[in-house]
Amino acid sequence: MEEQEILTTNRKALLINMDAAKYGTLAEIGAGQEVARHFFTVGGAAGTVAKSMSAYDMKFSDEIYGKSQRYVSHERLHKMLKHEYELLIERLSETKGQDSTFFTFADTVSARNYSGTNQCHGWLGVRFQVEPGSEPHDIDIHIRMWDKTNQLQQEALGIIGVNLIYGAFFLSDDTDAFIKSLGDNLGTSRIEVDMLQFSGEKFTNVDNRIMSLKLVEQGFTNAVLYNQDGEIQQPANALYKKSIILERGSFRPVTNVNIDMLKQCQIQFLRDEGVENANTEVLFEMTMRNLKGENSIIDYEDFLARIDVITSLGHNVLVSNYFEFFNLSEYFRRYTQKPIGIVLGINNLIEIFDEEYYDNLDGGILEALGRLFKSNIKMYIYPMSKHSVTHYKEIEQNKMIHQMESQKTETEDLITAETLVVKTHLQNLYEYLLHNHFIVPIHNCDKSLFNIFSRDILKKISEGDDSWEDAVPAEVASIIKVRKLWNYPGE
Repeated sequence: MEEQEILTTNRKALLINMDAAKYGTLAEIGAGQEVARHFFTVGGAAGTVAKSMSAYDMKFSDEIYGKSQRYVSHERLHKMLKHEYELLIERLSETKGQDSTFFTFADTVSARNYSGTNQCHGWLGVRFQVEPGSEPHDIDIHIRMWDKTNQLQQEALGIIGVNLIYGAFFLSDDTDAFIKSLGDNLGTSRIEVDMLQFSGEKFTNVDNRIMSLKLVEQGFTNAVLYNQDGEIQQPANALYKKSIILERGSFRPVTNVNIDMLKQCQIQFLRDEGVENANTEVLFEMTMRNLKGENSIIDYEDFLARIDVITSLGHNVLVSNYFEFFNLSEYFRRYTQKPIGIVLGINNLIEIFDEEYYDNLDGGILEALGRLFKSNIKMYIYPMSKHSVTHYKEIEQNKMIHQMESQKTETEDLITAETLVVKTHLQNLYEYLLHNHFIVPIHNCDKSLFNIFSRDILKKISEGDDSWEDAVPAEVASIIKVRKLWNYPGE
């Protein structure tokens, strides 16, 4: 399929200005009227812009839109959109309502301050009619701005704002094209888009969980967060000053092993200084690597099944493009300095000590581990049975087989963090991390669960072998049967 020409920002603004049916308001707070400027610069704005405004003073802003808990927030954005859109309808319906598709664009932004000490982010949204007199539709995004100067951030804000308005009018029937167009004339390095939400009758069949996943696919962000109800969550709000427990996996489906790993990690993690149960966020994390199939294509129905299964247990879900754990830890440090616990199996721990993964770092594995453990992060390691190595042979995880088979276990048949043997030249490094409690063995695990593997469960589900139900939590079994997930045949 041939790539479509990317229109300049001014060309997009001009096409909107030249469309006599489009008429609306631009309300911007926090970084100048950068979006409105494009429409005024290209000419013809009198046919498009009913009003352009910016209420910088907090008292003025509160009088117009009402108070919000935070001025740069989703709540504030929606108050702005609601107020300005209702004014359009109230004042112009009689004179322009039969011929015009009304719209309101709003943004509330914290651009780089003089000292450079603030978080540079913002909320942008457009409320628009698809035809005169119709009910409105909304498209909202949350952005983080990475340019180093206020001037460059203002420029980037103006570009993405025009892209958002243009996309709402001309690309909203093709969500893939819409998402791609957000980066037109901007790329994905200057602005991160970590949340995207469509609402309104036109978007009834649009699943916002998939839309946010596509932001990760297309490089607009490296991670998206879903809350316990499966709704998109802004990480800065959900993770702010929280302790975090994270379990990484494929979760096809969540098994009793996953639950025991989490349970035993929580018990030990909550004993640590500075950790409070009430202020701890539990995340199940999936990487893009374990979402993609053999042909590097994501099965969105499979993705939604995993989300639904995890949220049925009352847990949040993080989907990230951070294969290396040190990148994941740096992501969390944007939002919190509290302790972080990552629970892993032995097979994942062996991968962390595979030097090939760090060829792109000047300092190699030393740099990677230094960046990972530098700021109050621990890895809690769940043991495995040596008999489980057979399972890994069958799925051809060849890099780990030799190390697993060569493990010397002093007690029973377990490979634990304490008995793990890594490559000879890395063993002293491993022992250092273990003895200084950066790597923490998990104790009191349920050994009866060691022969549970997701791959076997999926096979039994599709074959109608009901014994799989004993290997997963009751809530998971219920949702699989009710929703007929993973080819469950049902009655």
